[in-house]
Amino acid sequence: MNINFFWGIFIGSLHAMVPITITGTGETIGESAGLFNIGLEGILLLSAMTGALGAEAGGALVGLIVGAATGFTIGLVFGLICTYFRGVQLIGGVGINLFSAGMVAFWLIHLGVPGHHAVAEESRMVDISTPYGSLSPLIFVAIALPIIVYFILFRTRLGLKIRAVGENPQAADVAGIKVNLTRLFSTAVGASLTGLAGAYISIDWIGSVTKEISAGRGFIALATVVFSGLNPLLVLLGGFIFGFFDNLAVWIATMPAVQKVVPWQFVAMAPYVVTLLIVAGVIGRVRFPAAMGIPYERE
Repeated sequence: MNINFFWGIFIGSLHAMVPITITGTGETIGESAGLFNIGLEGILLLSAMTGALGAEAGGALVGLIVGAATGFTIGLVFGLICTYFRGVQLIGGVGINLFSAGMVAFWLIHLGVPGHHAVAEESRMVDISTPYGSLSPLIFVAIALPIIVYFILFRTRLGLKIRAVGENPQAADVAGIKVNLTRLFSTAVGASLTGLAGAYISIDWIGSVTKEISAGRGFIALATVVFSGLNPLLVLLGGFIFGFFDNLAVWIATMPAVQKVVPWQFVAMAPYVVTLLIVAGVIGRVRFPAAMGIPYERE
């Protein structure tokens, strides 16, 4: 194996890292405010579809904006239901996943080729060419976002307010912070990042949309959040770890010598097995906001 092989794995891992890291960073914002959203898988899936259609209508940048707007809208509806209407967050997240799966499957049936929609080449993002392979501009966004979000959450008054409504909403309310409004927009902004990640998958990384295109990455992002303990910098680390194993599984599955020894299905399981092992190792040791998952009612 030469140096180009390892560079190929590294660059491929960076691309695989992007949707997990951006999604996990967004979820960190929402969970810091006290709302957890297990509908990330559905948001990734639906925004991949809307992002692809937006890109074909107005270009790659429009596609990214449409994807982010899709995530923001879903997050806003989810936040409204789970704050002002005191809905059960777990059920709301399941509803997002079911709605998105049905909507995308329906959409794909009416786009010419049932189950698959290829994004036109001229509508896809233009990557940065390097001697070792092309790099998506979203890689740099995925690296910068956790750093920016960490600074906001732990070094600004806004971040203090977000964490306050997640930890002790009663005290935050007494201090004049609008608890439900803060939770609502924290969740919506976090979901918009998931929408951005979904659009990246379809108009940059994969270049097409299928009803399985999210491939469990929303759930892996949730596992990354658990691994990080709501620290965005650790989300970046976790995203790269899972992205590495995701990409490594693809590389190994294409090697005939390996396929003779290990069935490709077992190799494809690697990212998910790693996810389970890491989460099993840290679960119970991570402290989440005391009021997470609990609707706030002013007494």
